[in-house]
Amino acid sequence: MNLDIKLFFAFIFCFQIGFSQENNDVAILKVLLSKYYANEKVIVKNRLQLLSFYCNKAPNNEETLEVIAKSDLLKKNAQEIKNQINIKLNENWTKEFDLLFTDQNQYLKSKVNNCLSFEEFQKVSDRFHDNNQRLMIVSKPMYFAQKYCLVKVAFYRSIEHNSGSFLLFENTNGVWNIKEVLNEWAT
Repeated sequence: MNLDIKLFFAFIFCFQIGFSQENNDVAILKVLLSKYYANEKVIVKNRLQLLSFYCNKAPNNEETLEVIAKSDLLKKNAQEIKNQINIKLNENWTKEFDLLFTDQNQYLKSKVNNCLSFEEFQKVSDRFHDNNQRLMIVSKPMYFAQKYCLVKVAFYRSIEHNSGSFLLFENTNGVWNIKEVLNEWAT
């Protein structure tokens, strides 16, 4: 009986952690989409969408180590962040998109449209023969120290003018906000 109760509480705890992380990913995604789609026009018939969202969560890689080395807060939590580097990640944003846009945030949804695979983005870019199409790529969020999150956001164009940065989020009173932009780059 005692073992059953312990197993039950362990299951509830693990379920709660998984659900909490999923909700945090949705909140982080909402902040990112709100920030980067703020100047995009609402999608209507025959209007070209310039910013597309990449469906897959980009894996966190060794570039994260550079960011850690440049920030005191990240240095203090380096091991926890390094444990989340996974170059073989195979996850997408579909679940978070569904939760975010099911019955709320419809104005934002009208700007974002749907996420695209890399192949779908290439088709759109090739169809218009113009370098104004951008693909927003967001890494898997890395949570640490119970109230921080590190996310890499990059913008890809077919040949040039690519850019990106890491965003450090802080959770204050249950709300995720961008605290700092780190390691900005552009080509």
